Amino acid sequence: MAQPRRTRLEPDERRAQLIAIGVAALADRPLEALSLEDVSADAGVSRGLLSYYFGSKQGFHREVVRVAGDSMLRATQPATELPPLARLGDTLTRIVKFVRDHRGTFFSLVRGSASGDRQVREIVERARGVQTERVSTLVRELGVADSALLLIALRSWVAFTEQTLVDGALDTDMTIAEIVRFLEQSLFAVVVVVDPGAEGLLTVLDV
Repeated sequence: MAQPRRTRLEPDERRAQLIAIGVAALADRPLEALSLEDVSADAGVSRGLLSYYFGSKQGFHREVVRVAGDSMLRATQPATELPPLARLGDTLTRIVKFVRDHRGTFFSLVRGSASGDRQVREIVERARGVQTERVSTLVRELGVADSALLLIALRSWVAFTEQTLVDGALDTDMTIAEIVRFLEQSLFAVVVVVDPGAEGLLTVLDV
């Protein structure tokens, strides 16, 4: 019986398809277990084609992490039409939902920060930088004075949020509302340590 013919794609389309297969595979395996052999089998192409497009397993992993990070940033883009407090709650809600719907993708980003590949670490740090800037913009809109210490605190909160999502969103039965509330409270507590004049933010949340 004749085998079905493989669909012919343009190079850019084939490359995007291979990356998409890699991102989808993160649902049931960690990044380090993502092999070129498995991806090529799923795509119905030769392993050599992946090597042609990405150079190596590490090169493929970099592209998978980059696309995974970009997808999370797009899915959690703040709704700038909302006032700051509502925007924070909305953004955190969508982040928790994304993490629960895309467990493997999120894990690849969190674990990527400890990768032995410098470029993977840089991709992950870029995504963290975007998240930090989003939070920084929001707290400044709330009247918090910008400072080098505030940036350090917000970067630390982003890392804290990642671990909270790993432990709370993925490994417990906490509701989305409970996780969002906890993250909101922790953010404003950190901000008040940096800028005591912003203690009114705690009153807004009834902490």
